[in-house]
Amino acid sequence: MSKDKTVNAASAAATLSSQAAGAFTSASREAAQDAVDFIEIDEVLTLRRMIVRAPAPKGTVLLLHGFPETLTVWNDIATTLAHDYDVHAFDWPGYGQSSRPASERFSYAPMAYAQVLKAYIERAGIDRSKLVIYATDIGALPVLLLALDEPTIARQIIVGDFAPFDRPHYMWENLQNLKAEPTASPTRAYMNKTSDEILQNVHRRGLSPAEQFDLPADVQRDMTRSWSLDGMTSADAFAHYYANFTGDQHYLEANLTRLKTPVKVIWGEKDIYIAREMGIEFAGKIGAKVDILSGIGHFPHLQNSKQTVEEINTSFR
Repeated sequence: MSKDKTVNAASAAATLSSQAAGAFTSASREAAQDAVDFIEIDEVLTLRRMIVRAPAPKGTVLLLHGFPETLTVWNDIATTLAHDYDVHAFDWPGYGQSSRPASERFSYAPMAYAQVLKAYIERAGIDRSKLVIYATDIGALPVLLLALDEPTIARQIIVGDFAPFDRPHYMWENLQNLKAEPTASPTRAYMNKTSDEILQNVHRRGLSPAEQFDLPADVQRDMTRSWSLDGMTSADAFAHYYANFTGDQHYLEANLTRLKTPVKVIWGEKDIYIAREMGIEFAGKIGAKVDILSGIGHFPHLQNSKQTVEEINTSFR
């Protein structure tokens, strides 16, 4: 019996409304709204996902968000890409409207997210040979960990603005502090206390006033309303991820020779959270191409969505 808990457009809209996910506001996003449903991964995890299908798909794109995002950050990109490709996105456990089990039942570790990703691809019936995965921030390490054991997981992986290696000096101070006690717990508490400021400004930090940008209203609304659900905040999930982060970073670095899936690295020149030197080192170690994006911060897909679309289109050529 299938565990795919697909719902029709009417019930999906009702469910999202009841969970305060908010309605999409622009006509260009109506297709994405109609494609939102839920898929059960196992007895613990159910993911909210979005699928936007192309009339005659040339392949499939899977978009993986970072902190403190939800799948809504991909609305415009998905709508554009769906002219040529089927597009999938989901909320990671601990984010958006996906499950948030207690950490005793799900670790929120990068390695655990890798298994969620594998299960999603299998349950969604995605053809790996025609799949491009675009992963940013917390989404990037899991897909690389998965690729170590599953080299055919995708035809290409695009990653950026994350921390593949244990190099705290390349990371923003609060991220360094989350990696271990005694600084991890107070940093987590501070992030929860200042959640409003994080949600309003996380994408603006490090950019000049002229480069700063506002999030679409529906994206801002969904991130805000989805911050806390079932007794866990996105900062809590992020802290659990970081509690397991260092070991998974070490595992990736020790096994880089097993990474056979084609990888491209992109990085925001002005990323203050994880310095571009991290991306340059990673690309050098795996012999991959790295693009440093001029004037771009930690969220290239939000700051310049057209560039993100072009990166993905190039991967299919």
